[in-house]
Amino acid sequence: MDHFPIFLSTNTARIIVSGGGDAALAKLRLLMKSSAKITVFAAQPAAEIEQWHHAGKLTLVTRAMDYGDAVCAKLFYGANEDAIEDARTAHLALTCGALINIVDNLQDSQFITPAIVDRSPVTIAIGTEGAAPVLARAIKADLEERLPQSLGTLARIGKTFRAAANALPFGRARRDFWREYYFDAGPKAMGDGQESVLPALNTLLDDHLNKTARTGHIAFVGGGPGDPELLTLKARRALDEADVVIYDRLISPEILELARREATMIDVGKEGFGIHTPQEHINDLLVEHAKAGAQVVRLKSGDATVFGRLDEEIDAVDAHSIGWHIVPGITSASAAVAAIGQSLTKRGRNASVRFLTGHDMKGFADHDWSALARPNEVAAIYMGKKSARFVQGRLLMHGADRHTPVTIIENASRADQRVLETTLDALPAALKAADFSGPALTFLGLAPRAALAAAPSLKLEEFA
Repeated sequence: MDHFPIFLSTNTARIIVSGGGDAALAKLRLLMKSSAKITVFAAQPAAEIEQWHHAGKLTLVTRAMDYGDAVCAKLFYGANEDAIEDARTAHLALTCGALINIVDNLQDSQFITPAIVDRSPVTIAIGTEGAAPVLARAIKADLEERLPQSLGTLARIGKTFRAAANALPFGRARRDFWREYYFDAGPKAMGDGQESVLPALNTLLDDHLNKTARTGHIAFVGGGPGDPELLTLKARRALDEADVVIYDRLISPEILELARREATMIDVGKEGFGIHTPQEHINDLLVEHAKAGAQVVRLKSGDATVFGRLDEEIDAVDAHSIGWHIVPGITSASAAVAAIGQSLTKRGRNASVRFLTGHDMKGFADHDWSALARPNEVAAIYMGKKSARFVQGRLLMHGADRHTPVTIIENASRADQRVLETTLDALPAALKAADFSGPALTFLGLAPRAALAAAPSLKLEEFA
């Protein structure tokens, strides 16, 4: 992020615009939505700027900008549509302490102006760091259609009611009140006219003041394989409501960004055969925060019910009579098989698929290896990088074909996803040469569909 977004107070602030043509007009139409004191310097201003001056919307000075003209200005816009004049006036503004923006000159600008959706006092700013203005405008147009004009009215009325709402306890109680106002009671009242909103707010506040506080609760949420677009809507809602998020190591930063800024974020990551948070400590954290009344999200990679030690955590919270529910997620096997254009089952090939974990080496000895070694069997091995040689040995010992296809997908669904196509015979050597550092899922009996080009593929011959 090269540009940090902030909302600058423009109440009585001085803003300077140098220029009187089309570029200046575009900036002024946006700036005049603010409460700033705007001064325009232009020797030959457009007629529209002159009209705004006579209407008292801005101050027009019909000459080029000179030394001292930007004193006490917070912002300066160079909109002269002339590189030399823009550079000259920007230098003048800079010596007076103003932040400068030169239209269509990102390199020499200290700030950029985002695309804005105005539902004052609700304001949405959309920026692309100057890389894709067309994209920013498209997003703005989409949001303009989605957000009703009444949103601003609801926000203005709500702002006057904030002191009264402070009678509710800080935190979840207030959030629940305002959520119900903006998404249910408020819009319904607006349907009967603006004058109905304030009485509805008073009724809603009385209801919430007499409401019993919600008890602590735990949502065991499947965070999916890493792509935030694969997170379910139910998971998104759970994150939005969470007071505490207890998350695993493999949860991607993009998904963590979806949690509320005020939420307490607790990393309880475990690394296979490495450092890890003891399961007992995780159980204690769940109980501690839920008993304190928090709405807790236990965020697990993939699907919480697949190799997620879910039962141990449920047993721990059940022992304290704490409420919980499960939000399913997309497991890594589903994302990984999609990446290679295959399906987990196929008529005439395999009617079942086995999910194994390579983390439990002792448990591996108990698998039906003779069944897995049969032709056309398919298995998905989670966390199987370190157990590759063991898997190879067991299958070959039970008669598996050395040329059985094996595919390993690292970081399934993520931007840095990689696919390794090999065979059972070459599995350990190919995996070592690939030097995967991220989480990987191994498919026994599946090769990428030949026509697929959805991800970079590391071919077997590269490791010959």
